[in-house]
Amino acid sequence: MARKLKTYQASLGFFEQAIAAPSMKAALEAWGADSNLFHQGVAKESTNPDVIAATMAKPGVVLKRPVGSSGRFGEHAELPKNLGRDGGKKPAPRPAAKSKKSSIQPDNAADRKAAQAYERERERRGRAEAREEAARRKERARRQQAVDKAQAALNKAEEEHAQRSAVLRAEIEAIETRLKAEDSDWDKEKGRLKAVLRRARD
Repeated sequence: MARKLKTYQASLGFFEQAIAAPSMKAALEAWGADSNLFHQGVAKESTNPDVIAATMAKPGVVLKRPVGSSGRFGEHAELPKNLGRDGGKKPAPRPAAKSKKSSIQPDNAADRKAAQAYERERERRGRAEAREEAARRKERARRQQAVDKAQAALNKAEEEHAQRSAVLRAEIEAIETRLKAEDSDWDKEKGRLKAVLRRARD
């Protein structure tokens, strides 16, 4: 059975964020928080009827409004317009709206409908995250394939270079051997010719 949704509100960066979720944990996951904002006093369960109405109209969707604004929460919000003014002072806190819990009668059908809408949004968000992760995996595989191809080309070129170098070194060694033999033969021939020259002079 789907759990009844509650409205949770948090002040994160330049925005206040609100969501209808079945638990604080679910709200933290939707906000992408890596710590417990409720324990830190940054988040709380909202009792503002306007905020509750906005989030219950779109269960599971993170709604935003600029920090310090009293405007409505929506899926998209502009940055606060008073940034950098008043010496960077934070806006004065607004008085908390009076709770209308006592005048609101429980509506089980509406609760079930909101819980189902929350589950649909959670599943949609999960599918979107899965698609993004699949795209990231595909991109990593593409990059790895390019790296492997470049590495293989480098390895092949190094092997071909080593083979050519070995052939050239062998040729150099053969030439040096022939050069030494030529020098040795020349020394012998030169000695013989000099002896002939000496005899001729005598």
